[in-house]
Amino acid sequence: MRAWRRARGGSVGFVPTMGYLHAGHISLVEAARQQNETTVVSIFVNPTQFGPNEDFTRYPRDEVRDLALLKEAGVDAVYLPAVGDMYPEGHQTSVVVGAITQRLEGAARPGHFDGVATVVTKLFNAVEADRAYFGRKDAQQLRVIQRMVCDLDMAVEIVPCDIVRESDGLAMSSRNVYLTPEQRAAAPVISRTLFEARDRFVAGLVDAEALRTFVRSGISTSPLAEIEYVSVADNDSLEELDHPVTGRALLSVVVRFGRTRLLDNVELG
Repeated sequence: MRAWRRARGGSVGFVPTMGYLHAGHISLVEAARQQNETTVVSIFVNPTQFGPNEDFTRYPRDEVRDLALLKEAGVDAVYLPAVGDMYPEGHQTSVVVGAITQRLEGAARPGHFDGVATVVTKLFNAVEADRAYFGRKDAQQLRVIQRMVCDLDMAVEIVPCDIVRESDGLAMSSRNVYLTPEQRAAAPVISRTLFEARDRFVAGLVDAEALRTFVRSGISTSPLAEIEYVSVADNDSLEELDHPVTGRALLSVVVRFGRTRLLDNVELG
């Protein structure tokens, strides 16, 4: 991969993925193609970011379909390492980012962001991209990667890209395929409630706990929705706010429908 990139020359835009691609991934590819001479996508379902009771073995995979989509989208190269390539026998080094990984998803999924930071570092080292593209749906992951790149002086620019949504507002995710038809019909309660909360914020509802209460009440109108957490946090540090929101903040949620965890968020301010 590194030899191919160096022979290619020019600017490289990189989109790391776990495959089972959807329109959200393709929007990242389009942004990369607009800003760079060459676009590379990786497909790697990273075992180290999954907990022991999570869905690594059942995570959706369709390499043939993914490659066809990427070819149609104009990608120049796809990096497809095997698990043994990324974590050969004797591998014992990991990348650990600090406090920002201990909250929200980090608290719910211990060790998750150690796996993310390590694999993204390895992918950056292999691809040697000028820019890397990440969606805003995984808001904490985006901030963890930005922190890591800043702290370790990595020579790559992180480009955040807007959430791509289905026509009914549900944030696109590879895990949406797990939803039953009934769950899929109910799931847009998440985005609908977040958008309403953002409107309330603009209209003057700035108390952090009042916003959390509003979101919990709205999502709870669906009997199929099981709220895991609702957060109103500082936009950069992700420290939970216990006072009126005066600057920028991230309103984020995780909601379960059956066994499927759905993440979504809106930025406030």
